[in-house]
Amino acid sequence: MQSSGRARPSSSAPRPELLAPIHPPSRASAAQMPRTEHILLESDVRQVPDLRDARTVHARIEFRSRLRRPILQLEIIDYYYLSVRLRSRAMLLEYVLDLRFVDAPRRLRHISWRWIGVSLLFMAVAFGIASRIGASMTPWWRHDWLMLCVAAIGAWALAVLVAVYRTTETVSLVSTIGAARLLDCTGGLGTFRVFRHFMAKLAAHIRLAARARRSTRAEHLRDEMREHVRLKEIGVLSAGEYEKAKVRILAQHSPAAQPAVARGSTRLPLRA
Repeated sequence: MQSSGRARPSSSAPRPELLAPIHPPSRASAAQMPRTEHILLESDVRQVPDLRDARTVHARIEFRSRLRRPILQLEIIDYYYLSVRLRSRAMLLEYVLDLRFVDAPRRLRHISWRWIGVSLLFMAVAFGIASRIGASMTPWWRHDWLMLCVAAIGAWALAVLVAVYRTTETVSLVSTIGAARLLDCTGGLGTFRVFRHFMAKLAAHIRLAARARRSTRAEHLRDEMREHVRLKEIGVLSAGEYEKAKVRILAQHSPAAQPAVARGSTRLPLRA
């Protein structure tokens, strides 16, 4: 996708697929926007390498959760890129991320407090029944509440297993300005430990790629917009995710127009 880096006259014919819908601005919003802001998908495009054409592999990891079947393969290739392969019985997804537009890896741990509470409740019930059986004069193996105590212990063990299963650790990658979610790797307890060394190296390559960004902020925002278009075209981003990311980028590109974008009173055109 070739472009030039300068705003084109309004007489140029935009390509329909790259033109965002424009709603007539109100008089108040027009007063706040002295001119229309354009973000162009323009030249100086860095070619993202194909998965099979990578020249150098700097780090590699393959992850398969014991409780979840998909296999995730990640490779840092050619210094500035991350290749992603996600295989399962139902699908095969392959794509490459440009690390210039990726934020540092994020970690999120979800603890299943509800099931932990349920397990504690069953444990308390089992302990209470066992205490009652122990205080009774009847031998415990003949006590009428023995089966109830066994059932409570079994329910406690099952609740503990569910709590462990539902407690997850997620490593995610999002774009820098658009804040679009580009990768989620969710596993059980221990996922952070498995990814620790790879994520440290990935963070180093993200910092290296950040130094290779365009010299001005406006040029970098144009590049990131183009990267979001590419990810939408290959199916990594849905149309809704792309639209949200585009609004965030446009708001950063034109701070004066940010209130109008937030209210939804105008839509900024995206021209090719």
